[in-house]
Amino acid sequence: MLEDGKIFIGASRNPDDSINKPEYLDLKFGNRHGLVTGATGTGKTVTLQVLAEGFSKAGVPVFCGDIKGDLSGIAAKGEAKDFLTKRAEQIGFTDYEFDQFPVIFWDLFGEKGHRVRTTIAEMGPLLLARLMDASEPQEGVINIAFKIADKAGLPLLDLKDFSSLLNYMAENASELSNQFGLISKASVGSIQRAMLVLEQQGAEHFFGEPALKISDIMRTDNRGYGQISVLAADKLMMNPRLYATFLLWLLSELFEELPEVGDPDKPKLVFFFDEAHLLFNDAPKVLTERVEQVVRLIRSKGVGVYFVTQNPLDVPETVLAQLGNRVQHALRAYSPREQKAVKTAADTFRPNPAFDCATVITTLGTGEALVSTLEAKGAPSIVERTLIRPPSGRVGPLTDAERQQVMDHSPVLGVYDEDVDRESAFEILAARAKKAADSEAAKQAQEAQPTEAGTTSGWSLPGFGGGDDDKQSSQGRGRSSGYQRETVVEAAMKSVARTVATQVGRALVRGILGSLKR
Repeated sequence: MLEDGKIFIGASRNPDDSINKPEYLDLKFGNRHGLVTGATGTGKTVTLQVLAEGFSKAGVPVFCGDIKGDLSGIAAKGEAKDFLTKRAEQIGFTDYEFDQFPVIFWDLFGEKGHRVRTTIAEMGPLLLARLMDASEPQEGVINIAFKIADKAGLPLLDLKDFSSLLNYMAENASELSNQFGLISKASVGSIQRAMLVLEQQGAEHFFGEPALKISDIMRTDNRGYGQISVLAADKLMMNPRLYATFLLWLLSELFEELPEVGDPDKPKLVFFFDEAHLLFNDAPKVLTERVEQVVRLIRSKGVGVYFVTQNPLDVPETVLAQLGNRVQHALRAYSPREQKAVKTAADTFRPNPAFDCATVITTLGTGEALVSTLEAKGAPSIVERTLIRPPSGRVGPLTDAERQQVMDHSPVLGVYDEDVDRESAFEILAARAKKAADSEAAKQAQEAQPTEAGTTSGWSLPGFGGGDDDKQSSQGRGRSSGYQRETVVEAAMKSVARTVATQVGRALVRGILGSLKR
């Protein structure tokens, strides 16, 4: 049943439950995206594993999130179990063999995989605002902050860099508002509070260097198998917004960095977005529109995006229309919304005259699904009721010792495991503040010299004092009787503002989702 250039998904059944024919996903349509849906416990994770194994064996790198830890077993060779061998016999899968696949484990917290990070600058204002659940005024301030940093050459690598920049904006709100638009101190304060919440939720682990290189999730091993990057997401799911924002950032990085390739014989990378409803829950319209744009355009860069979720209604219609390869596991229809989901799922398939989709969706067994993939000329195939093939890797999680063994032999061992804190906005602003302080101290010492030499009877701060000598001194300094000495911070920040004003031509270019274009 295994064929070159195709991924074997399973075998379809006739209405009398006899085996009809094998069902495949054609690799040349693998970059046309896909959707795997179904209620809890219906077999979505196993289907995801089957697809990931198929792409990997064809030499296509894969990235996927492991929500429950079950997907880690793909790194170990499968074991003969009754339900696996029974399914193979049931569908006539005589070529069934166990295998293990090359896996790189990743983890934002560095506990169950290699640390994965990005910088504040690379994430961009749109996704950072989404992560903070920012209001419209707050999002405006975040955009101004990025504009200032880009133009002034202030690297924003981690949260302390962004915090330093916000402090500067608050101190100089009036001056900067004249250049960039209204900057409300209240909005800056609310953003700083949101940053505190992010830190408490562990987001500081995500921001910093070394940042993830896209090339490290697009590897193949010495057998020609595509590396499967598995993101440990069990702890990450405690902060669903961070999980969704991270995957969105990664998707935007792929879109911005990869070259146009048209329609290759097989994808350059396949990206599985598990728990896809988290991406669109309460997402602002502008973000949804841009996600749709990325999904539509990233196909020509050889990347296939597969959304995995419980309900097809979790994905907006504009995005749903871009998903050509579909696997629909069983849905329940107890509530009006669930009944609508069943109808929506049934209506999206090319009908099969042998059965009624809406009826079958509610009666599918575990490991059984309605399958429709793209065939000749990119048209969807007639939907078939399909028994999903058993995976070749282990079904179930690795032990901690097995996971560590995989990590110890990882091709990125030692690359991302230690933090690097190079000079960035925090250090640059601190250095400028120190320079301003030294300059102010020297100025005060110079002003104090005549008093120490006994040439005058006393001195006061500029703008204070009422004697004739003070007036003459003020006139000698260019009529600056109204002058008030600025603080060290103000001096440093005004220096930054002047730098901003003179470096307009150095502004960086950002892409659809706000990430940097290289």
